[in-house]
Amino acid sequence: MNRFLLVLPMVLFGAAAAGLWFYLIAVEASGPFHDQLLPELIGLCLDGFILVGLLTLVQHVREANRKRELRLSLRGSFRSLLSRLDVAFLEPYQEPVSARRLERDITLVSELLEALARKRPDLDSLVALKGDAREVLPLARDLVAVAAQLSVMHMNWWVAIVDAIRAIAEAPDRQALERAVHDLLVNIQEFDRLEY
Repeated sequence: MNRFLLVLPMVLFGAAAAGLWFYLIAVEASGPFHDQLLPELIGLCLDGFILVGLLTLVQHVREANRKRELRLSLRGSFRSLLSRLDVAFLEPYQEPVSARRLERDITLVSELLEALARKRPDLDSLVALKGDAREVLPLARDLVAVAAQLSVMHMNWWVAIVDAIRAIAEAPDRQALERAVHDLLVNIQEFDRLEY
């Protein structure tokens, strides 16, 4: 929901309370409206301001949590591909990255892109990556609808990610496979840059 629509009721209640308060202070008058009804109306507006503010805050937090969970489930679906690439570029005696980092750390993709530019993965790693891509592809296709719940841009980049996974799974030679891996990492990087 548009943030402006969430904040608008708070602005209206706040402005009404401020206006009534100014009228109560600035205008010298007496009578039931000035002495009794105005303070009641100011209290009502302040209650509305606080209640709407709290409801807006709760709604905003729940929506942000829901989108974060959707995003994590999307990133988790291709964790095996990132893990396979990470292992392919490992130096001797170097530890692979943790599963948590594979799912949450968006800087990892940049590191893999830099490693891909410096070093060519061995053939065994590429064959294993191709097998993983075949396994991940049906799930990634099914998750297009989940990406659409985040935004249209998320869905577009997710479709590009799925297409790159398909290209990895169907690559006929090493050159096409490395190009598809590069496209996959670039698409994931663009997906991670989107706000949610």
